[in-house]
Amino acid sequence: MSDHVRDLESLREATDRLLTAVGKLDNAAVAAPSRLPGWTRGHVLAHVSRNADALVNVLAGRPMYASAADRDGDIKRDAPRPRPEQLADLRESAERFQEAAALDADWSRTVELRNGVTDTASRVPFRRLIEVELHHVDLNIGYELEDLSADFTRREITFLADRFSGNSAVPEIAITAADGGQWTTGRQDGDVISVIGPSADLLGWLAGRREGAGLDCDGGLLPVLPAL
Repeated sequence: MSDHVRDLESLREATDRLLTAVGKLDNAAVAAPSRLPGWTRGHVLAHVSRNADALVNVLAGRPMYASAADRDGDIKRDAPRPRPEQLADLRESAERFQEAAALDADWSRTVELRNGVTDTASRVPFRRLIEVELHHVDLNIGYELEDLSADFTRREITFLADRFSGNSAVPEIAITAADGGQWTTGRQDGDVISVIGPSADLLGWLAGRREGAGLDCDGGLLPVLPAL
C-alpha cells in the first residue's frame, strides 16, 4: 500500500511551491502559452484546480467528472481568469482536497477514476502530486523536470512503466536510469528494446513531455508511446 500520509505532506510542499510561483506572475503571463499544445497557462491552472475537486469526488465515491464534456468545458470556462482568481482557486481547491483526505477512511478500498480506471484510495494523494508537479513544469516558468525530487521521479517512472505494461502497442522496453534504477514495460514478446538515460529525460519521454533527445536506444529510434 502507498504511504498516503507521506504523499499528502509531499503534496502540501509541492502545492506551496506552485502557489508561490503563480503568485509571481501577472495577468499577461497567465494568458501566455504553456508547454501543452493549445493550452495557455490559464488552461493548465484551471485544470489543476478542477482536478483537485475531481479527486475529492473520487475519495467520496462519486464520479470523478460528470462527463468528459463537462471536464473540458470547466477548463475552457476557467482558463481566461486573471491571476488573482486563478491563485485563489488553486489554493482553495487544494485545501478542499487536503480536508477530504484528512477524513477517517479505509485507505485500502478501491476507488474509480476516469474511463473506468480503478486504484486503491491510498494512491490518490500520489496521483494528485503527479498533477501538481508535472503541470508546474508545463507552465514553463522556470520549474523543470530536473527540479523534481529523486524520489518523486523514480516513483513516477515506476507509475508510468506500470501504466504501459502489457500494452500491445508498446514493444517490450528495458529502461535504465543512468543515475540508478531499472524498469521494464510494454508487451512481452521476447524482442526487448533498451532505453538508457538520465532519470529526468526518461520521465519526460514516458510522460510525453520530451521527445527523448537525451536518451540512448539500442533499437535506433525511440518507441512511440501512446498518449496518456
